[in-house]
Amino acid sequence: MTVFVIYFAWLILLHVHNFRRNVMSKKGALPDRLLHQMIEAGFIKGSSANHVGPASLDLCVSDEMYRVNGMFQPRMGEPIRKLIERLDTRPHKLGAPFEREVVYLVRLNESLELPQNIYGYCNPKSSTGRHDVHIRVLADGVPRYDAVTPAGFSGKLWAVIISRSYPVIIPSGEPLSQLRLFNAKTHLSDEEIEIAFTKWGLLHTLDGKHISYNDVKIRDNDGSVILTLDLKSPIAGYKCSGEQRILDFSRGKNTYDPKDFFEQIRVYGDHIRLRRGEFYILSTAEAVLVPPSLACEMVDMDSRSGEFRAHYAGFIDPGWGYGKNGEGKGRPLTLEVRPFEDLVIFENHPIAKIKFEQMTETPENHYDLKAICNYGTQSGPKLAKQFR
Repeated sequence: MTVFVIYFAWLILLHVHNFRRNVMSKKGALPDRLLHQMIEAGFIKGSSANHVGPASLDLCVSDEMYRVNGMFQPRMGEPIRKLIERLDTRPHKLGAPFEREVVYLVRLNESLELPQNIYGYCNPKSSTGRHDVHIRVLADGVPRYDAVTPAGFSGKLWAVIISRSYPVIIPSGEPLSQLRLFNAKTHLSDEEIEIAFTKWGLLHTLDGKHISYNDVKIRDNDGSVILTLDLKSPIAGYKCSGEQRILDFSRGKNTYDPKDFFEQIRVYGDHIRLRRGEFYILSTAEAVLVPPSLACEMVDMDSRSGEFRAHYAGFIDPGWGYGKNGEGKGRPLTLEVRPFEDLVIFENHPIAKIKFEQMTETPENHYDLKAICNYGTQSGPKLAKQFR
């Protein structure tokens, strides 16, 4: 028994040593191979290999849920568990619907003991964003949403959940958010973006023609790429209309009729009208290609483009639209749009923007190599996977 314990301890130390050596060799976002090593070495607890993506880790809900009276954040260094004692909370029964516009707090299965040079950020999963379910991750003692900082964080993770459009049932074990880990900030500069356009062909038209860097006329000069709204597809998008129906995440793919929750939007003329406070599923006029050596994130638009939210699930995996062997011509991005004022949007109007960042190494299994890709064939606006 003693020999086994010593061997097991030695094995863990070996994993830790190998991980530290590998992760320090290059700066950027951590790929799947290093995320697997972090689980094996005990830096990530409560997860497993099947929750690892090309450059992110799925965070899954537990069966511990609370109804909360309003949004909140912990104070610096304050565990969420201690904060629950001070909040006006009531236990929420697993399997009961999450009501519209009500705040819920759910403990996630994963906890972290990160190395001293590793920190993280979180993005909601695509399916939650397309249901207008807002997920914000809280980490013990961190007074920020979706931030696992500073480097070397140790503690539990929780999720604040608000379903904006219709009630939902979320089962235990459902992945709602993605954790991305870094050892340095490596967003590409404007100069690096121009080089990447030439090297990789980051943008294409929807019919497969390459868009050069000089073709992108609207720029914020902050290392981002501006995207516009697709108004040429037969269906421009969807507007949410099913506020009183309940959607159960556990029912899986292709189980719901879209007409029960959304109505189609068609373009008549050269523009589209969006009403304040409504929720829309739209799509970009550009097909985005993310090479395996880069990751990509949709970032917030500022008020210079109007008062609206363009996305809730903003992470785009390495290999998105790349094809299995680099033959891809990109893929459009689905937008989750909520205007804060009535908007009239014309063709070529800026609707979203993305930033690219360097990976520490190319993932072993980039997005277009995955056996199961829920949105790998999307063209034009695409509802969540639960819809037929």
